[in-house]
Amino acid sequence: MDFLTRTDDGHIDPDLALLEALTAPTLPPLKSSLRRRDAELDPLLLAAAASSGPNATRNHYHHDFFPGVALPKAEGAWDWTKFGAEAEDAGGRQQRKRLTYVSKQGPRSQKKENGKENAGPSTPPLQATENKPLPDKRGRAASLRSIATPAAPPQPTPSRDVEVTCMARTRIPTPHGIAFLHLYHNNRDNKEHLALVVDPAQLSEDSSPISAPPIRSRSLDAVWNDSETEMERIIRGAYVGRLTPTKHVASTPSPPDPARVIDSVPPPLIRIHSECFTGETIGSQRCDCGEQLDEAIRLMAQPIEVRSPSALESSTRIPGRGVVVYMRQEGRGIGLLSKIRAYNLQDLGHDTVSANLMLGHQADERGYEVATAILRDLNLGSPNGEGVRLLTNNPDKVHAMEKEGLRIVERVPMVPRSWQMRAQHPDVRIAGADSEPEVEERKAGATLIKGDAVQGADLEKYLRTKVLRMGHMLELMPDASSPA
Repeated sequence: MDFLTRTDDGHIDPDLALLEALTAPTLPPLKSSLRRRDAELDPLLLAAAASSGPNATRNHYHHDFFPGVALPKAEGAWDWTKFGAEAEDAGGRQQRKRLTYVSKQGPRSQKKENGKENAGPSTPPLQATENKPLPDKRGRAASLRSIATPAAPPQPTPSRDVEVTCMARTRIPTPHGIAFLHLYHNNRDNKEHLALVVDPAQLSEDSSPISAPPIRSRSLDAVWNDSETEMERIIRGAYVGRLTPTKHVASTPSPPDPARVIDSVPPPLIRIHSECFTGETIGSQRCDCGEQLDEAIRLMAQPIEVRSPSALESSTRIPGRGVVVYMRQEGRGIGLLSKIRAYNLQDLGHDTVSANLMLGHQADERGYEVATAILRDLNLGSPNGEGVRLLTNNPDKVHAMEKEGLRIVERVPMVPRSWQMRAQHPDVRIAGADSEPEVEERKAGATLIKGDAVQGADLEKYLRTKVLRMGHMLELMPDASSPA
């Protein structure tokens, strides 16, 4: 019936063709020579939708994620490889930020609100999404694997200045003399760090022309609130002199008088000591921490020879003074649990440095910001306060505290007692854990080690590791186990 649709000149008349299509009898469908494209089209669309995010569908793929598809004149409208998030449309305008669809429709079980059924929350229908992969340099979307990549950790907030507060102070009689124990809180950790102040001159009522300023805590002597009573100040330790049932005087927040410092009075001796349960409490001879703590207090309690300003007197003696800042940093900062495990690795042949590294720690994880802040609270080491003499063999500790602004005028070495005695008496064997003591008498001391010299093969290995691997400024002594 093709002749019905043609005009006299042989051309097809559109109107006649339409009429024929509407009125002609139904003919059997012709077998098409073209194959269907559904098999290839659907997987491509599904793959593209899946790569655009877990919340994408085929409908979103066409309408939201690639707006250029609906704009034939836009760049990349038909060639999606040219589409980019920062592309411009045909009018030169920046395309909108890619958004993800957020439905406002709530469940039908909800009641009507404001006369409308399923009036969902008032959130905008489109919100920025952070889980959509960004296109690469060629404009292609990232793969599904990139979606599973965890986001970058948030940037750390700027560290606050270290603030310490002395919460309490009390008198402690030690085998080496009177000391004052200060307990500190800080804004960096939840640990209660301590400061043992050796300054017995604060208890003396005798006025002397030669004296040093008292080592006192500014935060403790400060007025905490307007309603505090004198007894409350005394109970927390803000007092002067010695407390007795009949005599107790609260301190005032007046600053120390720097004019009392005499050039001939040496700066106080300072020791930054890290907590060591094994060496101080149970007397372990794997380290010399208990010995070092006792030796530091003993050295600070020694009287000081001061040249007298008067021509009639050559010199005079004043009580010794110093501070042991006791930091709760067990095992060089790795904690008691890791320290005990490191001991087992040491028994397997490793030294203290390699054992810490094998456990995933650094050789030394201690920090000295809080310790420096405690010394500043005691008016020591600051630009306006006294300089300090630091009792240590560790160069890293010196550099770390100088970096925090501590004014160190001298480094005082701390030589192990066993090495001192070996240098003075090479033929005398020091009693230790591996041998019977030659002298039964025990000297008074502040720890379980007391005044004895720690000795043993484990200690020798520990000391040599500190010198050879950690750079401690200490002259090595001949191995005690080797024949003379």
